[in-house]
Amino acid sequence: MTLDCADPPALARFYSALTGMRELFSSDGFVALTGGSGCDLGFQRVDGYRAPQWPGQDVPQQLHLDFRADDLDAVEELALGLGAVKPEHQPGDGRWRVLLDPAGHPFCLTPA
Repeated sequence: MTLDCADPPALARFYSALTGMRELFSSDGFVALTGGSGCDLGFQRVDGYRAPQWPGQDVPQQLHLDFRADDLDAVEELALGLGAVKPEHQPGDGRWRVLLDPAGHPFCLTPA
């Protein structure tokens, strides 16, 4: 799975610190992370990148990632410390948390 962004190395560092995945490949404009599960994350530079809008769709989110967490509070705190943002709109009545990564992509933290 590959996410568009303005700064692939920065976004890869965020997700590496959040998930524990390690760098698999890096080139000018692209970084891939792997965790050995067979589901790798890629980050590609896009000129003129525009962040998705949450919850609106003026700039569609196109996709979002879900991460299971044993302790939602702890993982949310980690993500926020790494540069994520917690938007005001939180669907799901607290069953999961929606955050925005440093490039503006929404992602969810769900109970393990």
